Amino acid sequence: MRTGKLKSNEEPKEDPYPESMRESIKKVEQTREERIGKEVDRMNPDEREQVLNKYHPDYREEGMRGLDAGPNQGDQMPLELADLLEAYPAVDPSEVDLTKVDYEVDVLVIGGGGAGTVAALWAIKEGIDPSDILIATKLRHGDANSMMAQGGIQAADREVDSPKAHFLDIVGGGHFANKPELARALAKDAPGILKWHEDLGVMYDKNEDGSMKTLHGGGTSRKRLHSAKDYTGMELMRAIRDEARNQEINVEEFSPAVELLTDSDGTVTGALLYNMETEQYYVVRAKSIVMATGGFGRLHIQEFPTTNHYGATADGLVMSYRAGANLLDMDSVQYHPTGAAFPEQIVGLLVTEKVRGSGAIPVNRDGEAFVFNLEPRDVEAGALIRECYGRDMGVETPTGMKGVWLDTPMIDMIHGEGTFEENLAYIYRLYTRFGIDPTEDPLLVFPTLHYQNGGIEIDDEGRTAVEGLFAGGEVEGGVHGKNRLMGNSLLDYNVFGKRAGISAAKRAKETELGDLTLEHARRYIEELEKAGVDEERRSPMLIPEYRGEEALSRSIDII
Repeated sequence: MRTGKLKSNEEPKEDPYPESMRESIKKVEQTREERIGKEVDRMNPDEREQVLNKYHPDYREEGMRGLDAGPNQGDQMPLELADLLEAYPAVDPSEVDLTKVDYEVDVLVIGGGGAGTVAALWAIKEGIDPSDILIATKLRHGDANSMMAQGGIQAADREVDSPKAHFLDIVGGGHFANKPELARALAKDAPGILKWHEDLGVMYDKNEDGSMKTLHGGGTSRKRLHSAKDYTGMELMRAIRDEARNQEINVEEFSPAVELLTDSDGTVTGALLYNMETEQYYVVRAKSIVMATGGFGRLHIQEFPTTNHYGATADGLVMSYRAGANLLDMDSVQYHPTGAAFPEQIVGLLVTEKVRGSGAIPVNRDGEAFVFNLEPRDVEAGALIRECYGRDMGVETPTGMKGVWLDTPMIDMIHGEGTFEENLAYIYRLYTRFGIDPTEDPLLVFPTLHYQNGGIEIDDEGRTAVEGLFAGGEVEGGVHGKNRLMGNSLLDYNVFGKRAGISAAKRAKETELGDLTLEHARRYIEELEKAGVDEERRSPMLIPEYRGEEALSRSIDII
């Protein structure tokens, strides 16, 4: 039977945890009191490097290969991404009629998540009429990782903090591989972004005196994490998307871009959109293009589950790379330390870092704390993998997956009854649906693919190496180096969505509409042919295929 308190009218329910896992939970309960008020020592730099080198997936050479074509020829990156980048265009250039233009706009934004919407809003502030902006998005407006972020957004807006301290945390967490000017912009713009959010009506958590509530995040030296319970991303996207609708910005849903268009000089001049309902293409001519398609979690790098939304398939990387954009840090993938490992229905979904920031400690099957709960994410993830597969101290589920316990009942013990349900409402609802009460029982977790650390190289104004092409949000690289700290992703899409939108607007005001060609795609096809790439390989992917061999063997095309 399920343990814990029962309401007077509640019947005993079947225990959601099997007996083998319940035995481990008993050990966690027995050691809980002695763990309260104690912390595992933080790792020193040498210890962190040892954990990363031996256990973090980025360091598995068999999961990487070098590129044979394009601007990043020779660079190492995950096999799954390399195969997409070195693939033939999904659209045959010879079959596209570019003389029939369906849209002519000043600014085309590719991607309808946070970065794209922010870029469009700031393009308006820079003087572009809303009718001259088009957002083209693969799914619905807002169906993006931006909506799914839980924990919060970093900003050094308190007297005991500063953008300088924030900057140092960013580059330290990124293993000093960040482009300094991008990290500087991220930290510098953060307080102003929070002020803009409040002007838009974002409901951040506040104390009774009206001051912002703040928490620590992994790898941070100050409490600067601002949140709206544990659905911060949804709250930000609500306000930002509402403002876009109030401004009457044109949005084409279910119409992803599948190829950029360029003139004879290689300047980006538009894009081909693909209507997923009618299966027709549409030609867009634009003076400036902002790439904001997000990350690549749905590639399931090294077969990891993912927290990412359904459309996160690296489309922006593919299109920009074919047009000549350079990519940075694509050998670095962020695996969030605490993805759900049980029950099976939610494996891979995010258990926000705010849970650990609130006092929940990772413990092994014997209830032993084995890692400081707020190490930088890559180190924390490596430590959890080590505990499960290096030390064999993980907990095994009925399906054979391993994980460690996140001791969530500690939160109410430390901060008072009701704290978890009030501040972590999403996590509470997620688990109670399956009969698991996080205030009574710990949660089983294991690292899950969470974030694309690298991306398209930009400067501090959001410009790429390709004239006419700008980028913001998770699709761009250089901001976070080799590891992103918690709370800097929501900040990233706001800072560089804003900067890309402003830069794109400025260029649009002094640029004429250009010629439309697919010459860059033809040149890339020639390069692939020389490299001997399989002609069956096509990209972008658009939607991942989850049907198994048996289902596919019975599928038919109905005319």
